[in-house]
Amino acid sequence: MRQRSELIAAIREGRMDGRVLIIGGGINGVGVLRDLAAQGVPALLAERADFASGTSSAPSRLIHGGLRYLETGEFALVRESVEERNHLLLNAPHQVRPIPVWIPVLSHTGGAFAALLRFLHLKRTPGAKGALAVRLGLWVFDRFGKVQRTMPLHRPIPMTEARRRFPLLAPRVKAVLEYYDARISSPERLVMEIAADAEADCPDTAAVTYLEVTGRDGAHLLLTDRMSGEVLRVAPSLVVNCAGAWIDPAHRSIGIDQRLTGGTKGSHLVLDRPDLAAQLGDAMLYFETSDFRACLAYRLDGGKVILGTTDLRCDIPDAATCDEGEIDYLFRVLEEVLPGAAPRREDIVFTFAGVRPLPYSPDGVTGAISRDHSLRTFEAEGDRPFAVIALIGGKWTTYRACAAQIADQVLARIGIARQSGTLGLRIGGGKDFPPSGNIPQHLLHRYGTTAQAMLESFDGPPRPIPEAPGYAEQEILWLCRNERVMRLDDLVLRRTLLAFEGLASADAVKAFARLAAMALDWSEEREADEVARTLSLLHRRHHVAVAPQELRDDEDRRAG
Repeated sequence: MRQRSELIAAIREGRMDGRVLIIGGGINGVGVLRDLAAQGVPALLAERADFASGTSSAPSRLIHGGLRYLETGEFALVRESVEERNHLLLNAPHQVRPIPVWIPVLSHTGGAFAALLRFLHLKRTPGAKGALAVRLGLWVFDRFGKVQRTMPLHRPIPMTEARRRFPLLAPRVKAVLEYYDARISSPERLVMEIAADAEADCPDTAAVTYLEVTGRDGAHLLLTDRMSGEVLRVAPSLVVNCAGAWIDPAHRSIGIDQRLTGGTKGSHLVLDRPDLAAQLGDAMLYFETSDFRACLAYRLDGGKVILGTTDLRCDIPDAATCDEGEIDYLFRVLEEVLPGAAPRREDIVFTFAGVRPLPYSPDGVTGAISRDHSLRTFEAEGDRPFAVIALIGGKWTTYRACAAQIADQVLARIGIARQSGTLGLRIGGGKDFPPSGNIPQHLLHRYGTTAQAMLESFDGPPRPIPEAPGYAEQEILWLCRNERVMRLDDLVLRRTLLAFEGLASADAVKAFARLAAMALDWSEEREADEVARTLSLLHRRHHVAVAPQELRDDEDRRAG
């Protein structure tokens, strides 16, 4: 990727005027950028923080077909989700992989009539579902998965096998069903890779992080560089607002004051539980809770387990963190399905939370709010000469189809015909996968075929970082120099999985900071500030255990 300073200079000099401006560097914003780049249409993307630093970094790390959306009768969304999932398995094989899913149910026929009413849109509130209703949903799910089928059909699991696999499984579980979905290793990296693909495919395309839309002056939008404080001006031909949970504040900056979104918060825990991880094996447990929500648990590398998710109304996305009540809730529902699992707070090595950008709905059960997306267009008016297309909602799995729909509207407005589709485009390190060369497995798993370029930059054998097992100094230097790292937390939380893997000790964070300072020419003061800021962020937002002395040092620096 080009240096950010080059892109800022191009905006400053007016070379970005007259282009489509995309607000938001999450999966949907970069998806639109990628589609337009494939048509040879350069666009400018402005993201107020880092790529995928909002909701796009906080899913359940699944690329899923949306089985539970059948309950509310959203058949078209499920069909689209399953088909897009199948293509992502092919286009991003370095990041997206199949995962078997086991669904424990508490009855054989219970809830069948109510489930039918929900299928027919005659009932909206979620309810209990027995094996009959779940199998009906899985039958429909299998039919939708015929396009580019990549995984087996669903099947019932004999209870003797289920209890042998899960000795802790609640006695009241009457049946277990298996189907296949997919998981993604690092959604943050895939977003960044898509942005990099867009810039490579269309050299005049630019995705600029830490650049926030803060106002409008007639035909010009004001963009504040959050790294330097400089205010830049750009005159777009059209604006596409893909800011997700931040869509309404972004609109107000433009001069549009209508409420479009009302998010719900989803929180997850990463637990250090080798015993539970061993029991889960390669399967994900996907279970209905006593309040009819859907929760999940599956194994990560290194004896870790991910547990989620909650679904609470949240109108302030910047304040979204996993709170103590959510931890209690997730612990309780895990015990409902696996009595004796006994999760403890000291097991937590990382938490994360994101706000789903759902359509504004002041009343009703959150689980009944549609997960499908819609577009709203605000035509030019007054002294605003450009139209604004706003994306409301949007799912990770269906980002490409959503982006194609938006891009088609953009192309129609600017009078350019579509040149190609994006359905078969390989993503980032998924190109030429599997590689013919000999790439170390851990690097291939993290970066796909991009690891080859990384290895060619090494100035000798890899130098392991003692404080961060599994990472090498040359690896971190390459990321800093080639993947538009601006802040230390970009590196700790999004270019690598250091924090998510439970490895973000104070010493590891300092080791990463030392390498970032070397690669990015940070002063000693900047390096120390980045360390203090990142440790505080990890502690406050992600429940990462940081020594009290480290936090006191942070407070002293801020006070000084």
